[in-house]
Amino acid sequence: MHTAAPRLTMGKVTVALAPITMTHAEGPLPDGSNGQVWGAMHSSPTAIRGGLTGTPAGDRTAVLGLAIQPEYGGRFDAYTGQFSLRFRILSPLLPHGCTIGASEPVDFQLKRSGPSKWVSQDPPVIEFSAYDDSFTAPAAEHCGPLTAFLDRRLGLPASEGNLMSYDASYTFKTYDQLPASDDKEKKEGNLSH
Repeated sequence: MHTAAPRLTMGKVTVALAPITMTHAEGPLPDGSNGQVWGAMHSSPTAIRGGLTGTPAGDRTAVLGLAIQPEYGGRFDAYTGQFSLRFRILSPLLPHGCTIGASEPVDFQLKRSGPSKWVSQDPPVIEFSAYDDSFTAPAAEHCGPLTAFLDRRLGLPASEGNLMSYDASYTFKTYDQLPASDDKEKKEGNLSH
């Protein structure tokens, strides 16, 4: 499981996103190749300063509020640092499906900013920093009649000047540390339900 505190510059917007928590598993397969299993991703909305209008009024009036929430985009590779996200855009004036990367998610190729640092051995906690300054940000989609206005407000699409800074920590358990299961108990437990 790892938790990140990403900072995102995409188009004209720079925000410190709410923490992202991801669960996943990696390890060698019997044939010696690397295997991965995706678990889940959780995050919360982060307000965009200036709201929908990009002015102080956007911060003072709830109906003009604007927030961004990252969502899993369907790709994650812990070995290479490649992953993809969609960004839900939230506002009382926008439809629920308003998203940056709805058709094609935003692809990130994270590069390490330096070496990992062990913070604790028991439980194991490791910190690392990474970034991507080469991703392309697509236009918003499914935002109703305000789509063109929203794209101008956010500076989208943006092929350059984008940056994801990714400061994270993670903890893990190896499979041999997981509790042993008794197949007989599982079968009996399933039969009693």
